[in-house]
This record gives sequence, C-alpha cells and structure tokens, in this order.
Amino acid sequence: MAGSRRFRRHLIFINQRIVREGTDGESGLLSQCANRSSGPLVGVRVLEATTTWAGPMCAAVLADFGADVIKVEIPTGDVSRTVQPKLPGSDVSFMHATVNRNKRALSLDVRTQQGREIFLQLSAGVDVIVENFKSGTMAGYGLGYEQVCEVKPDIVYVSITGWGQFGPNHKAAGYDPLAQASSGFMSVTGAPDGPPTKAGTYLADDLGGLHGALGAMAALRHRDQTGEGQHVDVALQDALLFQSNGLPTLGAMGVEPERMGNEFGGTVPANVYDCKDGAVFAGVLLDTHWRLLAPIIGEADLADHESFASREERSANRELCNVLMANWCAARTQQEAVAELRAAGLPIAPVNTYPQAAQDPHVLERDMLQPTKLQDGTMAPITGPAVKFSRTPTRVRHCAPEIGEHNVEILTAIGIDADTQQALAASGIIGEPQQ
Repeated sequence: MAGSRRFRRHLIFINQRIVREGTDGESGLLSQCANRSSGPLVGVRVLEATTTWAGPMCAAVLADFGADVIKVEIPTGDVSRTVQPKLPGSDVSFMHATVNRNKRALSLDVRTQQGREIFLQLSAGVDVIVENFKSGTMAGYGLGYEQVCEVKPDIVYVSITGWGQFGPNHKAAGYDPLAQASSGFMSVTGAPDGPPTKAGTYLADDLGGLHGALGAMAALRHRDQTGEGQHVDVALQDALLFQSNGLPTLGAMGVEPERMGNEFGGTVPANVYDCKDGAVFAGVLLDTHWRLLAPIIGEADLADHESFASREERSANRELCNVLMANWCAARTQQEAVAELRAAGLPIAPVNTYPQAAQDPHVLERDMLQPTKLQDGTMAPITGPAVKFSRTPTRVRHCAPEIGEHNVEILTAIGIDADTQQALAASGIIGEPQQ
C-alpha cells in the first residue's frame, strides 16, 4: 500500500510538471499539443484506448477540433489497421486512414503491470480519456474511472459501449449491428415488402462516437466551471434511440411505425425515381411545393384539386402521385431533372454512388476530401471535418500514424529515458521505438 501511495504521488507530481512546463513554454505534453494543433480545442489533451470505430470516431472528432490525441494500441496494432479494403496504391487500410488521422500513436500493452503504470502516468497529464471496450474491461486492467481518478481527480472519462455501464445487458458484447437490431432501427429500414435491414455504414458506432465527443466537451465545460471531472457513459443503443426521430416515444405508446423504404408517411410524392441516366430523390414536403410541382410535371389542373391539394389527400393517392412523378423523371436526364426542379425551389438531389459524390463540385468546394500524404508516401483524399469554424478552422493536419510512431516523444515527455524505452520494447510492453 505504501508503494502504491508513493506511485500516485509521483503521478500527481508529473501532472503538475507537465502543466507547468507547458505553461512556461518549455518541454511537455501541453506545449507539444499547442505546437501541433489548430482548432477550438487546442490545449485539450486526450488519451485514447479504443478499437475499431465508435471510440476512435469520438477521439477523431476531438482531434479534428484541435485536441492533442494520443491513441494507445497494443504493439501489434489495432484491428482498424487491417480492415479491408486497403486504399488503392497503398498498404494503408481505409478505416485506419479515416478514423485515426490527426492523432499521435503510442504502442503500449496496458494489460501488463508496466504498461498500466505508463498509462496512469499519461492519465495524470491529460484532460480526457476515451475508451470503448466491453464494460469492466478497463477496470480489470486497473485503468477504470475510479482507478484513474486516484491520479487525476478531475479526469473526464468517456466510456462508449454497446449497452452502457449499467442495465441488464451491460456486460453483453455490443457491436454496431446489434444496436441497430435491438433499438428498433432495423425494423423501419428497408423495402416495405423486404426484411429488416441495417444501415450501409457503421451508423450506431458513428452516433455513439459523436455523442461521446459531445459528452466529453460538455463535461470539460463543467470541469472548467466547478473543478469536477466525471464518467461519461455512452451506449450505442442509446445513441440510436435518441436519433430515431421520436419513434421510441410512439413505440412506448403502442404505435408500431411502418417500413416505407424510400418514402415518408405524409410526404407525397417523395421517392427515388429513375431518369434516363440515373436516379434522383425528389418530391414535395409542403402543400406549396405541390402547387409549384403540378404544372412542371404537366398536371396544372391538379395543383388545387380536392384530391391532391393537401398532404392527407395526396397520401390517399400515393400510387398515382408516384406514377406522375416517375413519368416526368423518366423523360429527362438526371441533370435536367435536378436543374429544372431546383430552379423552381423544389427539393431534389441526384442519387450518387460514393465515387460520384467524391467528384461532386459542392463536396469538393466544402473541402470534404482533403489530399493527404500517407505514411507510405502515397496521397489519398481523406474525408475532412464536417463542422466549419469561422474563427478556429479545422482540417486533416496529418495522416493516421504508424504503430508506435510517437513512442519516443510521448514517453520521453513523461520522463522515461531511452534505455528504459529499449528495455520496454525488448519485453514487448511497447513496440520498437520509432525514430
């Protein structure tokens, strides 16, 4: 117990030294992060112990916003590095390149005693920890919220799991498609006569990551006002339920929503329609839209017709409305249909593939694909940050790092000398130091 107390006092001293040296403009984690970052979160330090997507996405948002994020992964590397496909012409996984940009990398086996101690040393000098392992895993390593609080009492500790930190299912394995299934999301996704269908992306992971980042920033605000840290608990299922447009409330009151494919309940016509050379999503959201649309599609007499003028009346004539809209689109190219309806102020967009979206002038003008030099020297258009800041601009500052690329600078900053680093590498606790 005496040794444990001495170790905690040592970590608190390191934390104070890091903050002091960063403030004084000398060496230290804080000064390093200020030198390498841009964005509204410059000066915020994040320690990330995550895998795959939800946790890495949370930390990626914080990193994009300017936080100095240290990604901790086992010396053999996180699974995201091996997920196929690789970027064309490169040996880098699309997943790793996307979700681990703007971060520093430390290869460290936190399952070992020395690895645990190094993680706690780092914890003493950061503001936020992000982890997304099964509930209880980090505590089992001696790195749970309560244990980190011993060396960093005001830590903001973000845990992202499938089911959260409490509840009947909280110990169960939780992954993106399981949350999509259990939340009810899959029951309303897909064709009306087809099976329940998951999203084509890691939707639950993405939303869990976003809520984790929001929770971290809100908790930092509270800490700055009160000095109190806290444990931020994010469940993928909760994130999907929250983002389900009120359908859980209807469900709780006995209403079971229908699966409608590409259509909406009271919005008619609104669907995917084929043009000569592709498809568009088009339709009307308001009754005023219908009055503008009817003459364009050659049905001016239906603009104020008692069977079409209101949303309820068009819903009763859904099939006919779809036929009228489909016939109009079929006689035009995708570009012609988009130009004509947009000129009238009506909702329409091309149904693009991702290769087509990547060439969209609007996407490019918004800087959503940023040419980035990867570690192997190749260039790739990495997806850029979604939020645009007028005062604190963000971008992809640097590519996703190699395994343990920043071992030397991170470990040296907390006082671990070169000989000790070599010994740690030889024992497999860290990867071979990168020069």
